Amino acid sequence: MFNPFADFKIPPFTDTFKMFFPKKIVGIDIGTSSIKLVELSRWGSGKTLENYGEIKSMSLYKEPFRSMEKGSYLLSNYFVSRAIKAILQEARIKTKAAVFSVPDFSTFCVSFELPPMTEKEINQAVYYNASQYIPLPTTETTLDWKLIEGIPGNKQSPLKIFLVAIPNQVVQQYQAVAQMAGLDLYAIEAEAFGIARSLVGADKNSLCLIDIGVQSTTINIVDKGNLKKSYSFNFAGSQLTYAVSSVLGLGQAEAEEIKNKQGLISERENIAKTLYLLIDPLLLEVKKILNDFYQAEEKEIEGIYLTGGTSNLPGLKEYFAEMLKKKVGIPNCFSNLLYPPILEESLKEMSPSFSVSVGVALGGLET
Repeated sequence: MFNPFADFKIPPFTDTFKMFFPKKIVGIDIGTSSIKLVELSRWGSGKTLENYGEIKSMSLYKEPFRSMEKGSYLLSNYFVSRAIKAILQEARIKTKAAVFSVPDFSTFCVSFELPPMTEKEINQAVYYNASQYIPLPTTETTLDWKLIEGIPGNKQSPLKIFLVAIPNQVVQQYQAVAQMAGLDLYAIEAEAFGIARSLVGADKNSLCLIDIGVQSTTINIVDKGNLKKSYSFNFAGSQLTYAVSSVLGLGQAEAEEIKNKQGLISERENIAKTLYLLIDPLLLEVKKILNDFYQAEEKEIEGIYLTGGTSNLPGLKEYFAEMLKKKVGIPNCFSNLLYPPILEESLKEMSPSFSVSVGVALGGLET
């Protein structure tokens, strides 16, 4: 997690003060077609869902929250900041500290090895080696990394690093959006870290997390609680909607509703057949990734978690389980939070869309 104020030292009195007063933070996930926001608080070891909200771009504007410019999806700062303000006002959220997630298509992720070295030497070594693995000059990026294997200081232990590079242009956009929305930018974090944190938690099993969003799909491999690999694909929920729209000759809104209600179990053969044709290539990529993990680690992935808005597509979980011969689940990212019992069913249904915002907010509470 990149913290723009990482060098700021908190006085000892403030650390003690935090033990007795709850900390609150807002996690924000800016998608192409919607913005998800959660407010979490921490009191001791307990974490509480204080509030949440979502707003879709079509409910406010005709344009998406991200637009394609020069080969990358850039934020529409004015519209995004206004939308965030609308959520904060509607939900009556007063918390200013915010953590923003950065989507996979705006980051570069890679893992690599370093020779044995001390903990103090790692940071310099990461920055020195980063230029070999990312397509932009390191001077134009903000780097975030985590040690995922090895023991610093052990001369017999090579180290493995998971590196995330975020273009400075992207960082500056989030800084501008936070300022325009009246928020204090506490940190920004690659969404892969947020998803792993909200869905895996303390689970030490080898897991595959598949996040199917509106614009892209990410496949993340987590082993012993550490994010090992992250892959990005162009497959997206919007493609399924467009396919249904084309087959039935309907508008996007109506096609989206039919897709979400009927999915792969639709009695209309042309709908199910069309969706299968689009989903099967993604399954092939998943099988390849699972096989690569087995070849490298000599062990099997023990479970698959689906998340993202499209994960609730009727029949999708069952089809993945059948084709991959694995346990497939749709975990509830709110399950380890405190909240009123009356919200149980609503939060369970919403969970796939909020796994990123919950994850980055949890990260903010831990720092």
